[in-house]
Amino acid sequence: MKKVVLFFLKPLSFLPALFMMYAIYSFSAQTGEVSGNLSYTVSYKIVEIGDQALDIGLQEDQISYYAGRIEYPVRKLAHMTEYFLLAVAVSFPFYVYGLRGFPLMLVAGLICVGFAAGDEYHQSFVAGRGPSKKDVMIDSIGVFAGIITVRIICWTFLAPFRIAKRLERRARRKEMSRRRSGTF
Repeated sequence: MKKVVLFFLKPLSFLPALFMMYAIYSFSAQTGEVSGNLSYTVSYKIVEIGDQALDIGLQEDQISYYAGRIEYPVRKLAHMTEYFLLAVAVSFPFYVYGLRGFPLMLVAGLICVGFAAGDEYHQSFVAGRGPSKKDVMIDSIGVFAGIITVRIICWTFLAPFRIAKRLERRARRKEMSRRRSGTF
């Protein structure tokens, strides 16, 4: 019964990845104007919060100026962040189900970078948008940072279980060796 339940639950572990793909695709389907306005609004809010937190007292036009200055880096950081999250959502289930090391980097990387390339192609059909190899490279940085993060986190948190299994195997081998040699 447990195997049947796991058989049906395993595919559900990829739902967060599908959700991230949908979110990324939705952002890419926005027109250039809508996307630009969103980036500017986020940049404006960042400057506004920074102004309040640091008690600088910037005027409205100064906030607009600085928002315009940071809009491009904020936009590219958003690219990296969404693909970082996608890579985590893709890599974690693969890792838990046994895909580790280089094969994890390869499979999860190909899925996520392939999605990034396909998404850039999709943007070529959206008004005011276009495909960009540079964006795929920026997305790839987020992808590999996400995969490496999953590997580090899983390795760190699963290490006690690996050590316990190793100690258990050693104890069993010693016991088997004692039984074969006749020393109890």
